[in-house]
Amino acid sequence: MHSDRPSDVIGAQVRRHRTRLGLNREQLAERCAALGAPELSYAALVDIENGRKTKEGKRRRHVTVDELTVLGLALAVPPLLLALPLGTEGTVPTAPAADPRDPYTVWKWWTGEETPTLAGPLDGRHYPDPHPITEGGPKWSAAWAEAAYPASLYPEFERRREATHRAHLRAEAEKSKGGSTAAQTEYLHRLEELARHINDMGRAGVPIPALRADLIEDMKGLDTLDAPNTINPRGNQ
Repeated sequence: MHSDRPSDVIGAQVRRHRTRLGLNREQLAERCAALGAPELSYAALVDIENGRKTKEGKRRRHVTVDELTVLGLALAVPPLLLALPLGTEGTVPTAPAADPRDPYTVWKWWTGEETPTLAGPLDGRHYPDPHPITEGGPKWSAAWAEAAYPASLYPEFERRREATHRAHLRAEAEKSKGGSTAAQTEYLHRLEELARHINDMGRAGVPIPALRADLIEDMKGLDTLDAPNTINPRGNQ
């Protein structure tokens, strides 16, 4: 079973997490006001949670993106989980004209991890829209992949930065004991991998997060960075 609109899902999750924290609506409204959203009043929360309808049968109160962020912070829950409750809903709505899908599938659409499969079903399976957006233009799926590319770069940067940091610590520890070529070789390998990824980020035109100053200097020493002066150093913690 699924709700008709995302605001229905969010309303149910707001009530669920408010109850989880032992808050009444007045208290939640106060927390929202403290976060700069006084429009999320007691009356608004009643409408959001209960999905009250107008005389025309439409939802009286939808949740905006700004309000979703505030509600998540006020309820100590990632805002995305309010809209896509993993583990508590079998399906969630997508677009009004498309079929509902399981929350984790839609989660990966929102985070750019997967291309939405709104077309179909065909033989029981959904698939990406195969048509071009405009005559002679890119296919919808190709345009999505291009736009979502930066979303894949940052998690990979974090993984490579952490792997390089760990390799650096091992190399330094072994060096203090008299040296280990294996640990140093691994560190250099991780540095090269990180540098290649930083170059990919630069070519994609996305800002590169701050990096430890000693790692930047070591990559400069390897001459592996396309634009070494574009990386901001941070402390060596």
